[in-house]
Amino acid sequence: MKKLFLLFLITISSTSIFSQSQTNERARWFTDSRFGMFIHWGVYSGAEGYWKGEKLRNDNDYAEWIYYRNRIGKEEYLELLERFNWDDINPEDWVLLAKKSGMKYVTLTAKHHDGFGLWDSNIGNYDLGNYTQPKRDIVKELADACKKHGLKLGLYYSHWVDWEHEFGWDHTREIYKITPEQYDQYWQEKVIPQMRELLTNYGEIGMIWFDMWIHHSKTIVTKKQLLQLKSLIRELQPNCLVNSRLGLSIEEDPDIDFKTLGDNQLGSKKEDFPWQSPATVAHSWGFHSTDSEWKSTTTLLKSLINNVSLNGNFMLNIGPRADGTVPYEISERMIEMGKWLQVNGESIYGAEAFDLDKNQHDWGRITSKNEDGAFKVFLHVYNWPLNKKLNLTGISEKPQKVYIISDKQKTTLTFNHSGPFTEIQLPALQPDPYIPVVVAEYSKKPQIIENLVAKTVDKGYSLTPKNLLGNNDQLEVKRKSYKGTTPEHITVNKTTNLKWKIYVDTPGEKSLDISYSCQNKESLVNLRIKTANSELTHSTKPTGKTIGEPNQDWVIDNFKSFNLGNIEFTQTGVYVIDLNIEIVESGEVKFQWIWIE
Repeated sequence: MKKLFLLFLITISSTSIFSQSQTNERARWFTDSRFGMFIHWGVYSGAEGYWKGEKLRNDNDYAEWIYYRNRIGKEEYLELLERFNWDDINPEDWVLLAKKSGMKYVTLTAKHHDGFGLWDSNIGNYDLGNYTQPKRDIVKELADACKKHGLKLGLYYSHWVDWEHEFGWDHTREIYKITPEQYDQYWQEKVIPQMRELLTNYGEIGMIWFDMWIHHSKTIVTKKQLLQLKSLIRELQPNCLVNSRLGLSIEEDPDIDFKTLGDNQLGSKKEDFPWQSPATVAHSWGFHSTDSEWKSTTTLLKSLINNVSLNGNFMLNIGPRADGTVPYEISERMIEMGKWLQVNGESIYGAEAFDLDKNQHDWGRITSKNEDGAFKVFLHVYNWPLNKKLNLTGISEKPQKVYIISDKQKTTLTFNHSGPFTEIQLPALQPDPYIPVVVAEYSKKPQIIENLVAKTVDKGYSLTPKNLLGNNDQLEVKRKSYKGTTPEHITVNKTTNLKWKIYVDTPGEKSLDISYSCQNKESLVNLRIKTANSELTHSTKPTGKTIGEPNQDWVIDNFKSFNLGNIEFTQTGVYVIDLNIEIVESGEVKFQWIWIE
């Protein structure tokens, strides 16, 4: 059944000039840099994930935890230093690798949880200065190399956990208690004076990277102690950044310079404050001899691009061996990233998020910046379209120029612009083996139309619970389950109205399909879809069950798609797609998507 009526709507949202508004002056270099190196290296590097033939006692295989996990005695643990080839260890090699990889800063584990310092410390005797002959100070050597090659120096310092000090925190303290007064003795005897050394003796420190991954209220550390530590940094190195793993969130203390996400956790939303993901190429942070979960160069580049597209940084870890060498699988991937950045770095360094939703386009991610009198929108194409057409939805202004960033001549690509839609004709051959970048230039930051469902690479519109128009917080999107065999959906058991907004650049009839699961034995749910000149109706049909995996009693609801017919779009423009789900008596439907093509 079709019923004609017209709904033609164009709404343009004017946006302000974007900036990471909650970035302080100290952190400007950080948000411009975007990409840095993490170095996990210490006594544990000599074990390589095994102790006396036994693998690390934890499936996460974090090699730097072997002292704690395998319950090694302190003196035996230090015997690992005999495996180090001190004549071969040159921290400048790590800095040169970072520079070749396109990284702008380096952060070293000056003291990890084992409590062992990688510098010649005058505080206690648990540091390299007391166990090398001639004495080595890796912090100083790295600081000198960073200064020589123009990279910012960061230092990781484990303040909460310390397995060496008599009263440092060790997770066994949950059984064998220590008092707050005893912990404060550790704090005043070791943490504060060692931090004073690091902040005084090694020149400019770009950041101190702390590693308390839970809020201080859930630890033995007091807020007073954390503020004492932060005050020391502000006193001795006013421009040094402090991360949220100090134990104070940005919301609790706006003087915290950037937020640190969880290990290998990538960004999921745009933030106005600086933030960073610490990540590994494989899995372990310290070198582990049997770690082989290597991420590909493309995966690592996507992680970097994803974070920058949401105003975040990406700090990628190396775990050198006891002779200072970096595993080939790590160094090669980093060097490949560096080569990509030599060509495409303009889209990363100093770049920021754009106003469109991160998941709006199925072909990749967008970053942007004001540069050379133009506003540049960088389109990172993860999936080079087979039809060689790149669909950009949401920008209401026509680009002045579109070109491939790797093309030194900036040869203009052919494109068609209509309303908030730009169709770009791509070259026949993909210009970059990893991730090509297309640049759309505008005279100023362009206006957008918000909340549009983008046209996909295969020329359709996928309307889902995730890209609904308006506030639908009351709708709970059920995540994939049963290992993804049950898809994302919303369960509707009362009459509900859902809306989406699309831009149609080519008028005419388009086919409409809907996917749902319905377990009612009779039709108790009626669907009505309206837009522009068309209305379609459908009474839901039982979709039954299916088997996710054979011979595993894996019975799940079946989601099935139905073609409802054609809808008419008489002219170009923005249209609202209106889905009314009418529930009769005790009916229920699990709605998945609408597809228009």
